[in-house]
Amino acid sequence: MPLHLHLGCGKRYIPGFIHIDLDDFPHIDHRSRIDRLPMFADETVDLIYCCHGPEYFDRGQAHEALCEWRRVLKKGGILRLAVPDFSALVSVYATTGNLNDILGPLYGRMVIHAEQGDTVIYHRTTYDYQSLEELCLAVGFRTVRRYDWRQTIHKDYDDYSQAYIPHMDKEGGLLISLNVEAEK
Repeated sequence: MPLHLHLGCGKRYIPGFIHIDLDDFPHIDHRSRIDRLPMFADETVDLIYCCHGPEYFDRGQAHEALCEWRRVLKKGGILRLAVPDFSALVSVYATTGNLNDILGPLYGRMVIHAEQGDTVIYHRTTYDYQSLEELCLAVGFRTVRRYDWRQTIHKDYDDYSQAYIPHMDKEGGLLISLNVEAEK
């Protein structure tokens, strides 16, 4: 049976995945940081899905996290990422001139109910396709490409990989999530 990880899942539950998050939800299988996965041996995971998590790490931390995720992936395994798309956010701002339209995706603020108490976390960086591709290649991934959330096994579970402006306009809106997958 394939082993699928959902890193930084928060309140979102996807059947068939192992859920890892710092926050306290009933479906969390491992309540821990997502950048360290000591509970998994090398090359044991088929798919890692992390939706709007990498932007909470600075660039150095993101590099280390992706190295760890690559460690646990099997050869041929897939790392599937979704992050706010800086290029799309710039386009939204250029069109609307309204900074409020992009503040959430750009700077993100989330309260985590961690074991040591509530903690507030913020986005520490942003990506465009080129910078995310370069990060994936720098840690040894290959075949980096965009993916269509409609073509995934988690397509029926609404999350930020399906973020559009205007909100929820999945037919006529602009996708503001950069959805990229890389193969080990």
